[in-house]
Amino acid sequence: MADFQYDLVIIGSGPAGEGAAMSAVKQGWSVAVVDERMQVGGNCTHLGTIPSKALRHSVRRMVQFNTMPMFRAVGEPRWFSFPELMQAADEVIRKQVDGRTREYSRNRIRLHVGRATFTDTHEISVKKADHTHETIKGRFFLIATGSSPYHPEDVDFSHPCIFDSDSILKLNRTPRNIIIYGAGVIGCEYASIFAGLETRVELVNTRAGLLSFLDGEISDALSYHLRDLNVNVRNNEEYAKVETRNNGVTMELKSGKRIHAEALLWSNGRSGNTQGMGLETIGLESDSRGQLEVNEHYQTSVSHIYAAGDVVGWPALAGAAYDQGRFAAAHMCGTAREYHVEDVATGIYTIPEISYVGKTEAELTEQQIPYEIGRAYFKNIARAHISGEEVGVLKVLFHQETLEILGVHCFGAEAAEIVHIGQAIMNQEGKANTIEYFIRTTFNYPTMAEAYRIAAINGINRLCRESRKLVV
Repeated sequence: MADFQYDLVIIGSGPAGEGAAMSAVKQGWSVAVVDERMQVGGNCTHLGTIPSKALRHSVRRMVQFNTMPMFRAVGEPRWFSFPELMQAADEVIRKQVDGRTREYSRNRIRLHVGRATFTDTHEISVKKADHTHETIKGRFFLIATGSSPYHPEDVDFSHPCIFDSDSILKLNRTPRNIIIYGAGVIGCEYASIFAGLETRVELVNTRAGLLSFLDGEISDALSYHLRDLNVNVRNNEEYAKVETRNNGVTMELKSGKRIHAEALLWSNGRSGNTQGMGLETIGLESDSRGQLEVNEHYQTSVSHIYAAGDVVGWPALAGAAYDQGRFAAAHMCGTAREYHVEDVATGIYTIPEISYVGKTEAELTEQQIPYEIGRAYFKNIARAHISGEEVGVLKVLFHQETLEILGVHCFGAEAAEIVHIGQAIMNQEGKANTIEYFIRTTFNYPTMAEAYRIAAINGINRLCRESRKLVV
């Protein structure tokens, strides 16, 4: 007989698990969340999104202090070590855990600490820290276990100079130089962070360019500014072997080059956390990356077992994971509504940051959609002059004939905030989703939001007279 029984049992307390728990409990369901950690929040709070973005914010503040002339009146430039800057991140993590714990408690959601393994399709065994077990039954299950950095077998991650994107948070020094292998989102973000700490960065990219899914102009801007921060970007390179030494790590590339640094950050791929869960017992199978296949309702092939978040792959974003969990729970409860994952805005927290939603120029060209571009450069915006962060551009793509907004791309300070204005207008129905909205709307001045008006006017002026609409 089971020790506990619930309507919904969620494995993992990250964004997907939290979203599902809060959604289901509002429908009057009994809900339990199982996690290996004593503290809620999942990898997002403890290892990924929160600590890395808090660390980036601290580095950005330090760079601002060291580069703005007005601060020289209050002191000389100051440099903080990596561990010192991580202290601010630790405080953010504590606040996040406290807030989430209160929400679970207030909503009467039961937390079980331990590792969950399926024993049949309606039951899991939870192994606790003292090696005892609890048996939990559920009518429905949600697998929201997240993902972990991929570890190739020929790289010794036990060496004190080799890190992945989780273990790098425990770095106890500021290396003078570092190799970052993998120039995806995580690799580029950490390249910015370490460059801000005056660490010489070797960014090894296995592809021809940085973040090829970005609009080409934004990808080019990122490449330029990383190099401007003295990041050495090596494109089209793959490692042949990694050698550890007393004074650091040497990476030999397949091209024959050898590069040496005090530390190596491996950021080339992630795998879903599905190992050892007893999935074979219930007829589920993960792919080669440990990810689970789900349908549009986030159901696995076992209809009462759902999965959401990083464990199902793309888009692997915290905000999207929360919504995936919510909509999975809504489908279980019979209150589901359609969820368009393609409308998710993506934020990349490099320095400067990047955010986008919708189509790129390359996609629109390939689909033979006639589009025009409206741009607003931050160097021409009063708020950017005030903040001293004049590097950046807002780029709005819109249909030449209907003026419908097709894509919004932003590079610069607060890009991840700015993009949501464009996202909101893109998702309007009828004729409300055109670039005319930004011309007819009065924006607060001075604000970064004013960039939309500037970009809209710039774009309309690009249209030839025979297709130009009356917008004033």
